[in-house]
Amino acid sequence: MPYRIAFVSLGCAKNLVNTEQMMALCRQAGHTITGEPEGADVAVLNTCGFIESAKSEAIDNILQLGRLKEEGKLKKLLVAGCLTQRYPDDIRKELPEVDGMLGTGSYTDVVAAVEELMAGEKAEHFAGIHTTYEDGERIVTTPPYTAYLKIAEGCSNGCAFCIIPKLRGRYRSRSMDALLTEARGLAQAGVKELIVIAQDITRYGMDRKDGSSLAGLLRELCELDFHWVRLHYLYPEVITDELIQTMAQNPKIVHYLDIPIQHCNDGILKAMRRHTTKADIQALFAKLRNAMPDVVLRTSLICGLPGEGEAEFEELCQFLREEKLQRAGVFQFSPEEGTLAAAMDDQVDPDVAQRRVELVVDLQSRVMDEYNEQRLGTVMEVLCEGFDSQAGCYVGRTYADSVEIDGHVYFTAAGLVPAGSFVNVRITGTMDGDLTGEIDE
Repeated sequence: MPYRIAFVSLGCAKNLVNTEQMMALCRQAGHTITGEPEGADVAVLNTCGFIESAKSEAIDNILQLGRLKEEGKLKKLLVAGCLTQRYPDDIRKELPEVDGMLGTGSYTDVVAAVEELMAGEKAEHFAGIHTTYEDGERIVTTPPYTAYLKIAEGCSNGCAFCIIPKLRGRYRSRSMDALLTEARGLAQAGVKELIVIAQDITRYGMDRKDGSSLAGLLRELCELDFHWVRLHYLYPEVITDELIQTMAQNPKIVHYLDIPIQHCNDGILKAMRRHTTKADIQALFAKLRNAMPDVVLRTSLICGLPGEGEAEFEELCQFLREEKLQRAGVFQFSPEEGTLAAAMDDQVDPDVAQRRVELVVDLQSRVMDEYNEQRLGTVMEVLCEGFDSQAGCYVGRTYADSVEIDGHVYFTAAGLVPAGSFVNVRITGTMDGDLTGEIDE
């Protein structure tokens, strides 16, 4: 019997790809797919459980969907993803709203779980997290011109602050053939911006021992009909000269590199179990800027890791003033149970850590403002994302702005500019971290 199944996806883009795979499996089984839980037979909530804020968001969504069940507007709730993988016992005890669970190794069991729930049976699937099936059809939910290509699952880096290896398993690369088949399908469907993602894309192929590499994969992807190929995330210690040359020489690869460094102080980096030093990072950034003078660097930073005193924090701030990284995500250390960092001595007071986050955000906003000021009067290629009725003009992104995490360009045009088209925009102003301009005819 066909059911109406609603999907809600939380967390990162990698999680979204898993949601899209589950949607395709349910559609293949004859069920109707919707994004509206109200009126559905089953809602599938794919959760993140990485840090405290993500856990809170997942629980809030569970409670909201539970209220729909109480009101008779939803029959069953199936929760999947990192939260269930991490806290199955807590969910059983504390969240009676949840009717069934899928661990991160069991996305492909979604159809069986839905049918079990609707038959009044228990549905809990927790397969191994090291051998998941990552290929197969997806229902792409991003705008038709942008799509993600997930090239690997899991992580083997073992950073002291991170729980992901315990939730997602060891690093495993998908085959080049499977990736290129999927990419060809996306290109044929009209995707113009391909965003290559994994927890660490730089280690792509190293586990396969068949000659696969990120540089090789990128060269193949650039042969397909994409306009932009964007990269998330590159770990600094394995960015090779071959990879830099590949990124510099292929015009389709946008010169926007998301390289999570987390900190710059050597003692903190060692405590984090990172595999670089401050000198390594500085040398890498210099090499990248030499190869790609227009490169925009994005990073992730953690403030308040145990052992971070005023001297270590000031070193980070000075590093950021000197390096002028145009984009940064700044996070307060979250002592996640099961991680090495949670058990370390010299824990930093959360209020102190929060204040440090605010100081770095303020510092980085000045760096971003300086970058935006330097854009004034230049002409930049913009991917139009549609007409913003509230702003009364078109909105889009440059190569320097990734989906949902960076800024936008608001621009005027005399004629129609379809979403998904690329246009040249003359930058004429700045606005709260965004750029403004007009089409350059």
